[in-house]
Amino acid sequence: MTGDPTVTLVARLCVTGVGPAVGRLAPLGAWNRLGGLAVSPISLQTRLRPFCLPLAAAAAALLAACAGEPRPTAAEFTAAAEATLMEHYYDGSRAAWVQSTYINEDTNALAARAGAEALTRAIDFAQEAATYDATSEADEVARKLDLLRGGLTVAAPADEAKIEELSQIATRMEAAYGTGRHCPGGPESCRSLDDLEDVIDNSRDAGALLDAWEGWRTISPPIRADYERFVELSNEGARGLGYDDTGAMWRSGYDMPPDDFAAETDRLWEQVKPLYDDLHCHVRAELAEEHGPDVVDPEGAIPAHVLGNMWAQSWSNVFDLVAPEAAAPGYDLTEILRERETSEREMVEIAEGFFTSLGMEELPETFWRRSQFLRPRDRDVVCHASAWHLDLDEDVRIKMCIQINAEDFSTIHHELGHTYYQLGYRELPPLFRDSANDGFHEALGDTISLSVTPGYLVDIGLLDEEPPAEADLSLLMRMALDKVAFLPFGLLVDRWRWGVFSGETPPDEYNAAWWRLREQYQGVGAPSERTEEDFDPGAKYHVPGNTPYTRYFLAHILQFQFHRDLCAAIGYEGPLHRCSIYGEEEAGRRLREMMAMGLSRPWTEALEAMGGSSEMDATAILDYFAPLADWLKERNAGRSCGWS
Repeated sequence: MTGDPTVTLVARLCVTGVGPAVGRLAPLGAWNRLGGLAVSPISLQTRLRPFCLPLAAAAAALLAACAGEPRPTAAEFTAAAEATLMEHYYDGSRAAWVQSTYINEDTNALAARAGAEALTRAIDFAQEAATYDATSEADEVARKLDLLRGGLTVAAPADEAKIEELSQIATRMEAAYGTGRHCPGGPESCRSLDDLEDVIDNSRDAGALLDAWEGWRTISPPIRADYERFVELSNEGARGLGYDDTGAMWRSGYDMPPDDFAAETDRLWEQVKPLYDDLHCHVRAELAEEHGPDVVDPEGAIPAHVLGNMWAQSWSNVFDLVAPEAAAPGYDLTEILRERETSEREMVEIAEGFFTSLGMEELPETFWRRSQFLRPRDRDVVCHASAWHLDLDEDVRIKMCIQINAEDFSTIHHELGHTYYQLGYRELPPLFRDSANDGFHEALGDTISLSVTPGYLVDIGLLDEEPPAEADLSLLMRMALDKVAFLPFGLLVDRWRWGVFSGETPPDEYNAAWWRLREQYQGVGAPSERTEEDFDPGAKYHVPGNTPYTRYFLAHILQFQFHRDLCAAIGYEGPLHRCSIYGEEEAGRRLREMMAMGLSRPWTEALEAMGGSSEMDATAILDYFAPLADWLKERNAGRSCGWS
C-alpha cells in the first residue's frame, strides 16, 4: 500500500500543495489513476482539505514511507521557490515595464498573462509553505517560509470556481473605479475623477465643492456588493493559510503578532496627535472664516469637501487660506531650474550626485539607457513616477515624465532613494531583496527628499544663500499640510478594513463605520447625509484595488525618524528641518548598512542599524515641526480646539 503512487499523490497533495505535487508526480501516471476523472487540481485539494489539515504530520510521515522521492525539507523547498522566482521574475517585470511605457492591447495582454502566472506561482508557494512548521526551522528558512506564506495581499480559496469568482470581482472593482464618471445629465455631462479633483483642488465655492465631492461618490455604491463578497472569499483564502482573516494576514508581516502591531500603530499615533490637533484647530478656524459657520462649524469636525483634496488626506491646496503671515521662502526653484535651462537628464544627474556624495556607487550604465525620463510623443505611457527593479539585481530604472519644476526635482531624489535601496540589497537571497517592512521603502525615498533643503541648494550651486529663518514657517506649514495632515488618514483606511475583515464591522455598517473612523481620527466629517446606500470607502482607490494602506502611515513616521537619526550621526545641532545629509559619508555608511539588510532580518534590527534604537518613534515629527508647533499654539490661543 505504501508504494501505491495514488497514495503517494494524496500524501503529496496534503503535505505540499497541488501545483508542486502535480508537477512532480504526473510523470508517474498517478494523476490519471486517481479515478481518471477530469478534475482540476484546485477542486481536488478542496475535497482533500478537511482530511489534510488535521493529518498533515501523518501525511508527511506517509509520504516519507512511500516509494519515490521523499518530501523536500523546508530548506529545499524555499531554495526551489527562490530558483523559480528568479527564473520567471525578469520576464514578468519586463512585460510590466513595456505595458507601462508602451500601452496598447498587446502589451496589456502580455502583462496580464505574466501577472496571472506570477499569482498562480505565489498561491502555490503560499499553500505549500503553510504546511511546514516554521518554528522548528533555522531562522533564515523560517523567515523565508513566513514570507512565502504571508506574501499575498489577497489569498484565494482552494476552489477553482471561487478563484475565478474572486478574480472577476477584483477586475470589476478596479474597472468600476478606473472608468468611474459622474454623469448627472446624461453622457454629455460626464465628469471624470480628474475633472472633479480639479474642482476640489482649486475652487473656493462651497456649493461647487460639495457637488464635486458627492459626484465622485456616485461611482462607488455599485462596488459595495462585490466588496462584500470579496471579503468573504479573501477571508476564506487567508484562513486556508492559517490566518484568522485577511487583515490578520496583512498585520502578520511586521515581525510581531498581528494584535501587537495594531497596538504599535496606535502608540505612534498618540505621540503625534497633539501636533495634528493644533494643525486641525488652526485650519478649521481659517476655513470657517472663509466659508462661514454654516459650512464649517468652528467647533466641530471639518467637512471633507473644503480641505482641498478629494479624500481630505492632504490639505496643501488650502495653504493660501491658512499660511502664516511670515516671509516667503525668497526663491522659486522652478524658475531657477528653467532659467538655467536644466534638462530632465541633468535633474536626474543632480540627484545621483546626492547619493555619490554619501559614498555610494554611480548608477549602472543601463539605468541611463533604459529609464523613461520624458513622455514619448508617439504612444501612451503611465507617467506616475516609480522606481523599478526588473531583475532583482542591477537592472534598475525609474519611470517618469519629468517636468522642469521644483516638485519633480524633489520627486527624482525620492525615486532614486528607492533605486539605491534596491541596489543595496541585491546580493541577498531573492526572497530577502526588499525593504525591511513595506513602510521602509517609501520612508527612505522621503528621507532623501527631506534633505532637499535651501542649504543643499546652496551647496550644489542652485542658490546663492539660504533664506532667513523667518521664512521657515511658510515652508513648514506647507509641508505639515501634506505630511502631518495625512497621518490619521493613513491609519484609518486599514483600521476600517481590519474591522471589516474580522467581522467586527458587518456589511450593514460599512459606511457608518467609515465615517465614525474619519471623525475619530481625522476630525473630518461627511458634508452631507450619508447612508448605507452609499459606499464611500470604495471612492478611495486602495479599497477596491485591495492595496494595504498602513505602509504609508509607517513611511510618514519613519522618514522623520530616519532624518533625525542621520542628522544626529553627522553631529548636526541646528533646527532639524534645516539639516541636509548631503556630502556626509557617515550618513551614507548607515544608510548602506541598513539597506544591505533588506528583508533578511526583522525591521527592528534594520532600524537599529540606522539610529541605534529598535523602536519606531514619532517624536521626530514633533522635533521637525517644532517652530510651527509653537506658532500654532500662539494662533490657537482663545480658540475652541478639538471636536466632539
